[in-house]
Amino acid sequence: MENKIVEATHQLREVYFLTQILGTRVINHGHRIGKLGDVIIKENGKFPEVTEIYVVRRFGNPSLIIPLARVKYMSAREIVVDLENLEAYEGEPKDDVIMLRDHILDKKVLDIEDREVEVVYDVKMVLRNNRLYVSDVDLSKYGLLRRMHLKLLADWIYKPKKKANQQILSWSYIQPLPSHLGRFKGDVKLNVLKEHLADVYPADVADILEELDREQRTMIFQQLDPARASDILEEIDPNVQRDLIFSLSNQKAAELVDRMTPGQAADVLSALSYGAASRILALLEKTKAEKIRSIMQKQEATIFNFATQNYLKLPPNLTAAEVRDSYPKIAKDKDVVTYIYVTDEQNRLLGVIDLKQLLKAEDQVAMRDIMVENIITLNPTNTIREAYNKFARYNFRALPITDKNDKILGIVPYRDIMNLKHRILE
Repeated sequence: MENKIVEATHQLREVYFLTQILGTRVINHGHRIGKLGDVIIKENGKFPEVTEIYVVRRFGNPSLIIPLARVKYMSAREIVVDLENLEAYEGEPKDDVIMLRDHILDKKVLDIEDREVEVVYDVKMVLRNNRLYVSDVDLSKYGLLRRMHLKLLADWIYKPKKKANQQILSWSYIQPLPSHLGRFKGDVKLNVLKEHLADVYPADVADILEELDREQRTMIFQQLDPARASDILEEIDPNVQRDLIFSLSNQKAAELVDRMTPGQAADVLSALSYGAASRILALLEKTKAEKIRSIMQKQEATIFNFATQNYLKLPPNLTAAEVRDSYPKIAKDKDVVTYIYVTDEQNRLLGVIDLKQLLKAEDQVAMRDIMVENIITLNPTNTIREAYNKFARYNFRALPITDKNDKILGIVPYRDIMNLKHRILE
């Protein structure tokens, strides 16, 4: 058997990506017998081994399951096999086998705490000692572009920082898949926390979209989940913003804008015509729409229009361990996540805790014992210029707005004031 494997794989390449060979025609003795529908693997060690290929045939002919030992040559153009009798290989995969396309590709990737990390855009296979193994899953936007046959563009975009952005994750981090998979619809689970993976920042994705043509850009953008699309939209050049928003329905555009703070929303909508911006604003909650509109029109220069209500607010008696355990859940979809604001039952601001302080604190220490009580705040009548000066002086990532009774009214993020593209400070 070992000699047959050596013979069968001596013309295999060193590296394959699954999406580059799916759909490839399969040739037997000079005749096309079908196309590659999937790759079957067996988890028998740190890295699964490719055992068979699944070939889909035309005209209602039964599918074939062909051992890798019968594969003589494999490339993105054709796969050559050596079969004497096709009927001997007819059949469908059993429920207990793992198929890379069905069970891994395009699945959401969750970390050990069930937080979504990314999507599997591709699977990497390598040849070692005449055996083909699955080595990595590709979660990167680089992998997505390569899958779309835009590898040259991906190389050009990522050349200066290629390693940092490819986000290739070793299979050794993947938890074993359940037995009796059938048509598995679950998620791929990791053995690591999300924080241990290199994130692709929205600004990096924005760089990709800006380099694509209009059709490609729109296709990729519309595949993003709303929260990610909203973050990316903030980072994109105004001209590209305009194109992307025009590619969406007014309802979809309003959904993305509604996830932004008023300052960010005004920044994005200012790139549109008055009519287009008005149609989107009409679909937003009235109070938020008025704040955005007043920022865009520069009718009011008070800081309160830039405040967000999506921040972390907790009572003083919780322990550091309790807050750390619940942080992934309570921080989800918040605009400000680097500070925790400690308040009493009357919503009075008692103190602020930097996330770094929380991570360093002993488990049983209460919030009241690690919070900073001397707080730099804004009041709702402060001007944008006054807020700008405070951010420039203290370099905080966010500042709270409080009333005369120290009740917290909202939080102003640093970027909404310091990075205004619509130049309200001029």
